[in-house]
Amino acid sequence: MAGSVRGKKNRGGWCDQYSKGIISGSTCKDLCDEHTLVLQQCLSSSPIHQVYSGLWEEKEVIIKCSVEETFRADGSPEPASRRDVVLFDKPTRGTSMDEFREMLLSFLKSNLGEQASLAHLVNRIIAMADVSRDGKLSLAEAKSVWALLQLNDFLLTLALHEKEHTSKLLGHCGDLYVTEKVPHTSLYTLDAPRFLQPLLPSALRRVVHQWFSPAWPRRAKIAIGLLEFVEEIFHGTYGNFYICDTGFKDVGYSDQFDFKTVDLRKVATEMAVRGFLKGRHCERNADCTYGKDCVAPCDKLMKQCKGDVVQPNLAKVCGLLQEYLLHGAPGDLREELEKQLKTCVTLSGLASQMEVHHSLVLSSLKTLLWKKISNTKYS
Repeated sequence: MAGSVRGKKNRGGWCDQYSKGIISGSTCKDLCDEHTLVLQQCLSSSPIHQVYSGLWEEKEVIIKCSVEETFRADGSPEPASRRDVVLFDKPTRGTSMDEFREMLLSFLKSNLGEQASLAHLVNRIIAMADVSRDGKLSLAEAKSVWALLQLNDFLLTLALHEKEHTSKLLGHCGDLYVTEKVPHTSLYTLDAPRFLQPLLPSALRRVVHQWFSPAWPRRAKIAIGLLEFVEEIFHGTYGNFYICDTGFKDVGYSDQFDFKTVDLRKVATEMAVRGFLKGRHCERNADCTYGKDCVAPCDKLMKQCKGDVVQPNLAKVCGLLQEYLLHGAPGDLREELEKQLKTCVTLSGLASQMEVHHSLVLSSLKTLLWKKISNTKYS
């Protein structure tokens, strides 16, 4: 009930700003005038990280709003709600389209790095913001998309929008945005409630996972998708990304057992990680931790963090897959699978020349799994 009340209160806030011409977006009319976009159950406990289940023209969707980082780079909690800080104050009145394009390009460069494809992304952002489809942006349209871009989850959803393993972005209103609903939001068919998870011994949790997991061939298909996602975010179209909190709870799968990301807030751009590490004082490696587990080595002599993350995404994901795939694996595959996963978890992210080796390990693992399930009903 509290989530429903909060949803109605927030809806009133957006609709008030929409009626005053402060914000705009492709879903504002549906949310505020036609009431075909409805916020339902609140799925988050934080007042600054709000995620709702919802209905949009009778179709189940996920609605995210005022989303703030669940961790800052240094791991400390955010002190204030975004809505108190970001008041749709940029761009200012009088900003030309060329100036706004330059604002967007500069922002993307600072967050994603120098990428040849950024001009294309700027065009996509402007096309998305242009609700009136008149080839130019009103101040409300520009302010709304600028506020959205400050949200890491939205920025990455947009940057990875063309990838099949990212939840599809469906629309927005101000700094509220709508994505497709991922039917299964854990790699397991049943998990302990989140408030109980820290209290359960890891051995007991593993047993629960083994009892409530899809059939092994379906797990193999999901795992192939997870490995493909690692490929997609490693030197992709808009740069390199790091998974900085690897766990089962932020990933899921569709009804066809295709892997899908549930939450991209735990994924960071290379620029964000390197910016955090640059010149940072340290005594030990743990002092060079971005998020939960993006750790760089500490130069003990210089007392400063180095710029390379120790454990690459692939090694972290293979650590998950050891638990996920080895249980119930076919006898004729288990030994080779265990061997390849062991090789994978020991990969280092420190040397750039290791990239080819990483690709070979990933390709070999995908091939091993695919051969086992191809030409079956599970493929």
